[in-house]
Amino acid sequence: MANHHLSQGDIFTNKLPQPATIKAMNQLARRTQRTYLILTLGNTLAASFIWGINTLFLLDAGLSNLEAFAANAFFTAGMVIFEVPTGVIADTWGRRTSYLLGTITLAGSTLLYYFLWQLHAPFWQWAVVSALLGLGFTFFSGAVEAWLVDALHFANFKGNLEAVFGRAQMVSGAAMLGGSVAGGVIAQATSLGVPFLIRVVVLGLMFMVAYTLMKDLGFKPESRQKPLQATKKVFITSLDHGLRNPPVRWIMLSAPFISGVGFYTFYALQPFLLDLYGNPEAYSVAGLAAAIVAGSQILGGYFAPKIRGLFHRRTSALILGAIISSTALVVLGFVNNFMAALVLLALWGLMYAASIPIRQAYLNGLIPSKQRATVLSFDSLIGSSGGVVIQPALGRAADVWSYGTSLAIGGVIQVLSVPFLLKSRALRTNADTMASPSDKK
Repeated sequence: MANHHLSQGDIFTNKLPQPATIKAMNQLARRTQRTYLILTLGNTLAASFIWGINTLFLLDAGLSNLEAFAANAFFTAGMVIFEVPTGVIADTWGRRTSYLLGTITLAGSTLLYYFLWQLHAPFWQWAVVSALLGLGFTFFSGAVEAWLVDALHFANFKGNLEAVFGRAQMVSGAAMLGGSVAGGVIAQATSLGVPFLIRVVVLGLMFMVAYTLMKDLGFKPESRQKPLQATKKVFITSLDHGLRNPPVRWIMLSAPFISGVGFYTFYALQPFLLDLYGNPEAYSVAGLAAAIVAGSQILGGYFAPKIRGLFHRRTSALILGAIISSTALVVLGFVNNFMAALVLLALWGLMYAASIPIRQAYLNGLIPSKQRATVLSFDSLIGSSGGVVIQPALGRAADVWSYGTSLAIGGVIQVLSVPFLLKSRALRTNADTMASPSDKK
């Protein structure tokens, strides 16, 4: 009989017969995916409690439209500043350590946000704490995705990464759906500050979950004896596999237009839909906007592998998604009917969400394990840099003209990503067609 009490060391040596090894690997791959989905669920749920009411929260604290979106821009600036350093931490100290630091930082800065709201604090304090919120999120970005891909590679996973990322997108959408609606309803029944306190509690729970379940498999951190030298080495090699690698460079340079407009659109939809609805205090409507985006994420995650199957190359799907979502934004900017706006919002969210797993699979296929977290963080940095510029610029457009006009301008800006995607596609890399990073030669 096969031994059912196997150590991890036995599983990943040649001590087992091949069928038992394959079974153990399959079990590890499933367990890794379950842990990833749990982390995705908790992270999104914690964040989504405030997504539907964040802009209203800032305006209620006495900030103008320009100041509110400038505060969001400082959040994005915090992500830009700290993306690479925290990515290096993940590649030198471990992805689990990075995640745990993220929960602590994000919980603390969220609590500070609540106190600033109570005090109607001056803008500069909002700017500082917003940057700290950005720091908290950078500990997650890159690290969790790198942890998943390396662990799956370690388990000899041969499946389709779009399917894995698609399921995570569906879980994220479901968590966003529940959290954003609950956040809007709770804010209307109590106050705009309570959802922020709930987020702190959920982050505390996620710290305990990650501490228990996350293990850095398939990844060996750089030596801790010389952290500065290790950091320098990881950073330099990450540049080699990042911006100095043409297919990665072009996909990265498309990110500022897509991410920057995406950041603004999500938060601008709250006051935009409230204006169309005709009741500026109907916070549940703002929650509904986030819920529709969440529903679109669920469908986008479900359809991502199916959409991928329609194209020989991943970049073809990304290009089509960018064009359709940009068009939806432009049309949304000229719509005066509430229900029509909801339909266009759903279309934008669907195409945006379906593109994410395809892009993740493509990018992960282009980069090696040792620099994965740092390169992914650098990609997030470049995307976030677009938000630093685009959010306040479009916020100003909303002040001068209207939210609708700012959304239409955002659609025009987003379509500028297409030439960069075309350049990446023209290089015809194996990652554009292969099933998973395990196939990479």
